Amino acid sequence: MARQYTLHRSSSVAASGIDYVAALNAEQYEAVSSPPGKALVIAGAGSGKTRTLTYRVAWLLDHGIESKQVLLLTFTNKAAREMTERVRDLVPHDTSDLWAGTFHSIGSRILRRHAEDLGFTRSFSILDRDDQKSMLSSVIASCDIDTKVRRFPKPDVLASMFSLIENTGDSLEEIIAARYDHFYDWTEKIELVRMGYIAKKLATNSMDFDDLLVMTVRLFDERPDVLELYQQKFRHVLVDEYQDTNAVQGQMIDLLVGKTNSLMAVGDDAQSIYSWRGADMAHILGFPVRYPGAKVFTIETNYRSVPEILDLSNAAIRANSGRFEKDLRSSRESTGVKPALVAVTDPRSQASFVAQRMLELRDEGIPLEQMAVLYRAHFQSLEIQMELTVRGIPFGITSGLRFFEQAHIKDISAFMRFVVNRRDEVCFLRMVNLLPGCGPIAAQKLWSEWLNSGWATKDEVPAKWSEVLLKFKVPKKAIKHWEQLCFVLDELTPDGNFARPSDMIFSILEGIYDDYLQASFDNFENRRSDIEQLSQYGGTFDDISEFLAQLSLMSSVDGDPSGDKNERDDEKVTLSSIHQAKGLEWKVVFLIWLVDGQFPNGRILEADDVPLLEEERRLFYVAITRAKDELYLSFPMMNPKSYTGDVICRPSRFLEDFPPELVEEWQVGEPDPWNDDEPF
Repeated sequence: MARQYTLHRSSSVAASGIDYVAALNAEQYEAVSSPPGKALVIAGAGSGKTRTLTYRVAWLLDHGIESKQVLLLTFTNKAAREMTERVRDLVPHDTSDLWAGTFHSIGSRILRRHAEDLGFTRSFSILDRDDQKSMLSSVIASCDIDTKVRRFPKPDVLASMFSLIENTGDSLEEIIAARYDHFYDWTEKIELVRMGYIAKKLATNSMDFDDLLVMTVRLFDERPDVLELYQQKFRHVLVDEYQDTNAVQGQMIDLLVGKTNSLMAVGDDAQSIYSWRGADMAHILGFPVRYPGAKVFTIETNYRSVPEILDLSNAAIRANSGRFEKDLRSSRESTGVKPALVAVTDPRSQASFVAQRMLELRDEGIPLEQMAVLYRAHFQSLEIQMELTVRGIPFGITSGLRFFEQAHIKDISAFMRFVVNRRDEVCFLRMVNLLPGCGPIAAQKLWSEWLNSGWATKDEVPAKWSEVLLKFKVPKKAIKHWEQLCFVLDELTPDGNFARPSDMIFSILEGIYDDYLQASFDNFENRRSDIEQLSQYGGTFDDISEFLAQLSLMSSVDGDPSGDKNERDDEKVTLSSIHQAKGLEWKVVFLIWLVDGQFPNGRILEADDVPLLEEERRLFYVAITRAKDELYLSFPMMNPKSYTGDVICRPSRFLEDFPPELVEEWQVGEPDPWNDDEPF
């Protein structure tokens, strides 16, 4: 029997001298100073989650735990760096052996040491998204899939499908049924590609980002001795943003912690908003069951928002049934300013209100960079972007490109630009390159045929584009799609006259582009919504040339086509989707488009899906809790549609989840053109 011998810490290592009681509030201190074991810390919005985790690491080091025995798992490299730097500033101990990083970086670090056990070498390559798409294209080509009649999903879409399989544990059939039902008939071929992709990665000694997690779990399952090595090493595992963990991350944590190691998971169930990318809220809600005997700590003191905003956020989230009970309390004094509930006539009035109020607040001393406009989906920012541009208010966008700079918006406009300017080679090539089988060489040949037809220089528009273009020689794979393109162009210029911009957009989307969207983009529904929004905007124009001119102006920086897009104002408003805004804060927040069908999302309402509706409400909660001083909740009462006319909007059902006395109602009036005090 082996003799047990215990190593003791060197007495030369001094304690940090931190006064934990003074540095932390009572709730934080209770969690930070808790004894080893399994613990869940429910840290509400703005309650000092990072501070709690950082001081927990310091506490462990101060109480005899060596840094090499600590593993800190985060979701971003930035968070890992921030916490390790804070720990380094807090304690005099050597923290160079502390393992801190994202799940993927930790998985990579482990796999570099044990790749041979899985059939790889230690020098394996890590594929980024472009590498993945390139490899998938190669696999698709080798599978000899006939896509002449129907589009096969693009590599980017396949990569997203395969990622969901790995991160959720669901089968391909389940993923397609739930999210990609338009590809149901391709299921067998998609599985063939998936198997080919897996084999190709092994043959080329390559792993994608999902493999860094999946292979780590597989390594631990197949090599218990390796798992025991890391269980012995990491006696204390800390996890940030635990509510965002997916199935494979949950397995990784379970395996590393085992039965005897300590685990402290920090998160907020009320901010679980990423189920669409595989996050499983059941992990945080089921923590006490997953780890019997675990302690649950709740941190409810908020250092961000005024009491009026927190009262609203607490009331709003109570409507959810699946949650931990908690009520955020503000550390700040009341200002007496309630969140504003702002009813406006239509989306343009909403944009006018937001822009005008921003300028007023700036005059009151609040800088523009302390203001944000938040929304459920990127397309909802269209009118805001236009209004801010017109008024010269600088803005930055975290939810994506400026509306008119997005690829799918440029694709749609290429069709319209070409029929107006038939010598526009750039737009012709962009339009044709959307077709399967039409690469750069084929597209250039078609352009030459178009020039030779003589129609490029004629004053009149072809009465029937199809009568001209169907004579062109196109690749076999593109024949049916080319025919459809010709018929769409016919619809854009009926009888040789230009259709209205909104009618053109509808014809392009329904006639040819929607098929391309579904096959090419994982988020095709959001992109379609963008195009539908563009159609609504186009409904305000009768003249196509005027509409296209406006698109060009809106695509440039501050309306100046010569503007340098690398230049940025120091002072600018932030426009962001709520998902992108998580973890950020501003003095003033404008939350727009609070109508049913927009927020909450219409597809979720149609499906009557309670768990997803509760996630939408958590998204609403996240948006509210981004505001520090002032919050404006706005909704248009009417939404002008291009084809159905004005649609009456139903205010978001989330606005019914709290007592009316928690907000101040604002009625925004339209300017009176006959009032001498107001300009026309």
